[in-house]
Amino acid sequence: MLYPWAMADPAIQLSGVSKRYGAHAALDGVDLAVPRGAFVALVGGSGSGKTTLLKTINGLIAPDAGRVTVDGEDVAAVPPHQLRRRIGYVFQEVGLFPHLSVAENIGVTPRLLGWDRARIAARVAELLELVALPSEMAARAPAALSGGQRQRVGVARALAAEPRIVLMDEPFGALDPVIRDALGADVRALHERLGLTTVMVTHDMAEAVLLADRIVVLDGGRILADGAPAELMAHAGDPQVRALLEAPKRQAERLRERLGA
Repeated sequence: MLYPWAMADPAIQLSGVSKRYGAHAALDGVDLAVPRGAFVALVGGSGSGKTTLLKTINGLIAPDAGRVTVDGEDVAAVPPHQLRRRIGYVFQEVGLFPHLSVAENIGVTPRLLGWDRARIAARVAELLELVALPSEMAARAPAALSGGQRQRVGVARALAAEPRIVLMDEPFGALDPVIRDALGADVRALHERLGLTTVMVTHDMAEAVLLADRIVVLDGGRILADGAPAELMAHAGDPQVRALLEAPKRQAERLRERLGA
């Protein structure tokens, strides 16, 4: 069934989407509608189907059954390179090209789209400011940056061609807690400022609660729960869902005990 979030014209919609790898069902008849402007977190244990679901949205994985639409278009009917140029994608390992400067990395998709040099340079300058990096970093190589700075460049690159949809796969997982918290807050602010539709995979429940408007809990390729964080906490009947949602509270309580607060 479609959850109450379904609407007449969602930014992203999955209908009956399934994907198997041998005997393993990575996705099993998933129905999901993501409204325009929503920030959705996909959570669940390892192998629950989070990343597989995310990759069906931009065509990196083709489902065995069902239909995925983006802005009303069937993903299977859109040439993959065209689809991916319209959707920003941020992942944990960043994947910056080591032989290109920061500015060249950010400008990759605009160049492929045929933007002229002046427009690309203006967009790079705008994005460096948006992701809180100094303009002098434009000429640096990725190897000269810290992990947090590289991840900010990855976010800038994902936004370079002015997409309305951004997909994020464990984007902050390799960062230390302080940088992770700061970058998460900045990404949420960018989401609101730019009016994006954002879907983020995370294993960190506290991060999901802090950043997302809506949390989708997956297990065994199926959606166990789908709703706003407070709503899920109040009405979670499934023990696994409740355990996930209560994890940040348990961590906070243990911290208070350890610190004697």
